[in-house]
Amino acid sequence: MDNYKYRAIAAWAKRYIEDNALAAGDRFYSETELCRIHNVSRQTVRQALAVLERQNVLTKRRGSGTFVQTTKQQRVRIMPTVGVIATYFSDYIFPSIVTGIESELAKNDVAMQLAATHNHVAEETRALQAMLAQEIDGLIVEPCKSGLPNPNTALYDEIRARGIPLIFFNAKYPQMDFPLIAMDDKEAGRIAAEHLISLGHEKVAALLVFDDYQGQLRYKGYLDALMAHHLPLSEGRILWFSTDEWDSLFTVSKERVLSLLSGATAVLCYNDKLAAALVDFCKKEGILVPDGLSVAGIDDSSLAERCEVPLTSVTHPKQKLGEKAAALLLEMIRGGTQNEKGYLYRPRLVIRRSTAEPAKCRTG
Repeated sequence: MDNYKYRAIAAWAKRYIEDNALAAGDRFYSETELCRIHNVSRQTVRQALAVLERQNVLTKRRGSGTFVQTTKQQRVRIMPTVGVIATYFSDYIFPSIVTGIESELAKNDVAMQLAATHNHVAEETRALQAMLAQEIDGLIVEPCKSGLPNPNTALYDEIRARGIPLIFFNAKYPQMDFPLIAMDDKEAGRIAAEHLISLGHEKVAALLVFDDYQGQLRYKGYLDALMAHHLPLSEGRILWFSTDEWDSLFTVSKERVLSLLSGATAVLCYNDKLAAALVDFCKKEGILVPDGLSVAGIDDSSLAERCEVPLTSVTHPKQKLGEKAAALLLEMIRGGTQNEKGYLYRPRLVIRRSTAEPAKCRTG
């Protein structure tokens, strides 16, 4: 699509200026020459040149042609820039993902502009608006509350209309068809539940987030494992909660959690952060892990090893995921296409001390 190609031409022009050490005042290719080089319409070339003029990379002189405007000292400012919007940066698995993105972009001399939403839709709105105002060359976005209808649809429509390459990571809004780089969350839920069932647990509960798509996919995997072993689904063994309830789950919702545990011998947790908090909660309530309750997490984060009872968990690709997202985005920017497919990493299980056979199996 032409509205996508003009961004690729703009990125190419910046690299050409850098690679050939062009200085302010040097003549650049004409519109006709650029049309021939890239085999595109004059309108597409004019869109690319308009972007470069707004960024003070090139300038047109009536009757003379197009010239480099950026000075040698300013040249660093014409590096392509990718915007990265994530829910968080500072803890859990997020630093590793961002490190992966940053390392891949740095290898390709691409700058990175960061924004965190703290999983608030309004902050995602502000971040997207700010990125659009800065004429960024591409976007890598982790959606917030991806399991709910998104009010930023118009902004994503604008991103597509302006031909800005975008990749979702970790999750995506189901109604949008931008590429996704993620762990296979359905498979993660399935193999974690399958492990608990294989140990002999028939009463497997689940603690899951309902307002992001990852939680819903992990639930689907959990269901697949139950059905494969002809185990009945009990509504009383599923505790759904929102990300806004996270900090109060084991205090304000303490009775809900205790009710869930009373009918279970094992629990699949949405992630390691939740699983580690559950292990701590069980200790306070006198529930032994894994003797009284097996606990499995997802993500194989550093918490899994540091937990008082090291967690059985499902691996997340972390830094590799970040590298893959950045590499694919750069391909999209350079190739002028928006039809790239995403990629799902197949997870594997890491068994530690938080899971074991149910007590009746060990004593019977």
